[in-house]
Amino acid sequence: MLTHLSIRDVVLIEKLDLGLAPGLTVLTGETGAGKSILLDSLGLALGERASGGLVRSGATQASVSAIFEIASDHPVFALLDEHGIVREDPTDPVVLRRIVTPDARSRAYICDQPVGVGLLRRVGAHLVEIQGQHEQMGLADQSTHLDLLDAFGIAPSLREKTAQTFRQWAAARSTLKAARNDMEAAAREEEWLRQTVDDLERLAPQEGEEDALAATRVSLQRDERRGEAVAAALSELTPRDRRSSAPAAALRSASRALARLLPAPTETETLSDSHQTQAQDALDALGKAEEALAEAEMLLSRLAADTEGDPRLLEETEERLFALRAEARKQNISVAELPGFLAELKRRLAALDSGNAELARLETALTEARLAYEDAARTLSAARKKAAEKLEKAVSAELRPVKLERARFIVSLLPLEPDHWNSQGMEQASFLIAANPGQSPGPLAKVASGGELSRLMLALKVVLAERSDVGTLVFDEVDSGVGGATASSIGDRLHKVAQDVQVLVVTHSPQVAARGDHHLRIAKRVRNDRTETLAEPLPHDARREEIARMLAGDIITDAARGAADSLLGHQIS
Repeated sequence: MLTHLSIRDVVLIEKLDLGLAPGLTVLTGETGAGKSILLDSLGLALGERASGGLVRSGATQASVSAIFEIASDHPVFALLDEHGIVREDPTDPVVLRRIVTPDARSRAYICDQPVGVGLLRRVGAHLVEIQGQHEQMGLADQSTHLDLLDAFGIAPSLREKTAQTFRQWAAARSTLKAARNDMEAAAREEEWLRQTVDDLERLAPQEGEEDALAATRVSLQRDERRGEAVAAALSELTPRDRRSSAPAAALRSASRALARLLPAPTETETLSDSHQTQAQDALDALGKAEEALAEAEMLLSRLAADTEGDPRLLEETEERLFALRAEARKQNISVAELPGFLAELKRRLAALDSGNAELARLETALTEARLAYEDAARTLSAARKKAAEKLEKAVSAELRPVKLERARFIVSLLPLEPDHWNSQGMEQASFLIAANPGQSPGPLAKVASGGELSRLMLALKVVLAERSDVGTLVFDEVDSGVGGATASSIGDRLHKVAQDVQVLVVTHSPQVAARGDHHLRIAKRVRNDRTETLAEPLPHDARREEIARMLAGDIITDAARGAADSLLGHQIS
């Protein structure tokens, strides 16, 4: 229900904060006092069209906030969740706020989070229904009639089964369409498919193969470079050119030449002692060098054996890697995608090869799904036909008390063409009215006047009040053009509806005003040379005076006060 309405700088309202309670709240006041401004302000918070003319003269913007207390299982929360509107505390109320500037630009908020006006309007439609002389929210919209009928007399299980079978039918239709598209596409490219699959199967790409090959290639290249370095070192020690002397041979030749300088044991020494010592040291060094060179040659030979590369394996690895990359470029994908790509092409080929059998199976599944939907929808249609008859009788019984006794209320169920069947069934519902005998039934908004439509909505709400998710109903002059017993009957019915939902009614009828649980008087006053609209909650004595004014006019008589007392003491019949 609507618990608070805060209005700032809207037309004649500078600042107004209203606390609203459950039950029936009546709004009264002289013509032109500003009752319509309150409804326009509420409509603004509910997402109705904004006008720069609503901004109070001299103000930079107008703003309206509407606060709602809602049960935790209310369907509006699914809509809020769908759009990411989160409340800090799940028990917090839902706050709708709208700001309008003089150039008619507006901003909308839900729970202090900016939203589009469209979402604000959708949320507002879940919370409030307005029926007025010039505008209706809900009843005049034919798209709501099927839901209203179903809420009145259709088991939720019937609707859910119809919706479920429709979803299954739609899924089967989508699956068959996709299979046909795949088969047609495969048929158009069959030659390419078969050739590509053959090429890829010969290539046989494996998951993760590119990384493994690249790592192997790097390792083999490293081994090859090591082997080349060792071979180069060995070649320097053992040159193949006969004209070049190997280092070992050069060392041996040097040793032999130097040895000739040293005397044989039987020869007389020819060198001085110092020269002989130096020659001997040189000869010893040459011997050590020869030994070191031999050791180096042995170590290099051993290293060459250990680091011997495999040129053939490297060549095979590179050929495989380059083949995979070439095929990936050809197909415009990565190497890692090749296995999955091959699997998809094989699936398409398999679908082509077994396409007729698969299509036949899917067509059978589609037929079965459609038959299941038709069975559920026809059961729902039969239930709706019975519910429509009951709703017609129930609403008709409420028309006489609201001075629509000559009107006929009709629930029309029109079959839809098969192409327009949907999750709600095979028909659309439309509420029609023939306001006078001999008049052809027509849509509510076209045939009924504003007052008639409001009273018809009241009759419907008497019947449907317990079955609606909307927690607040607003009636603007539902008693227009009636008085006396009819107005009293309207007041009784408003009070009855208000036992289940919150009802706000703008009225000029004292009989209706007297039935309110709460009473707001709308009035104008002039302050600082500016006119402003006020909304004043009335206690019992003030209510008596206001209803007496409504009965007598400007001069309130004791008789009017007595009549007001009589109305205020009236009980629902």
